[in-house]
Amino acid sequence: MGLAAPQIGISRAAAVVQPSGGAPPIVLFNPRITDCCDETDEHYEGCLSFFDVRGLVPRPVKITVETETRTGETVTTEYARGLARLVHHEIDHLSGLLCTVRMRTGVDPIPVEQYRQTGQGSVG
Repeated sequence: MGLAAPQIGISRAAAVVQPSGGAPPIVLFNPRITDCCDETDEHYEGCLSFFDVRGLVPRPVKITVETETRTGETVTTEYARGLARLVHHEIDHLSGLLCTVRMRTGVDPIPVEQYRQTGQGSVG
């Protein structure tokens, strides 16, 4: 799960991602993706911006993100697989992008009820 500040009406370049498994939250201040690998995978993503649908979204399997700490230091971190997808999704929100714009042409979001029948987990 993740949340970007603009999603809750805060006009700041900040986001929080909660990894699975009880790991501490990842806080992103002024993040930017500085590198991503060519390899992609495609998974369903959900979004707080639209509760009732899920979209099949291709994303890089590995990204490098530069962000600032609360004290203003710059930190660079590499994220892979599901965590890369979550972080990328939230950084997109900071640029005003929803996951639906990353879906392949001709692929539409599906209702949650239909998605639940796919047996795949959702990210977002």
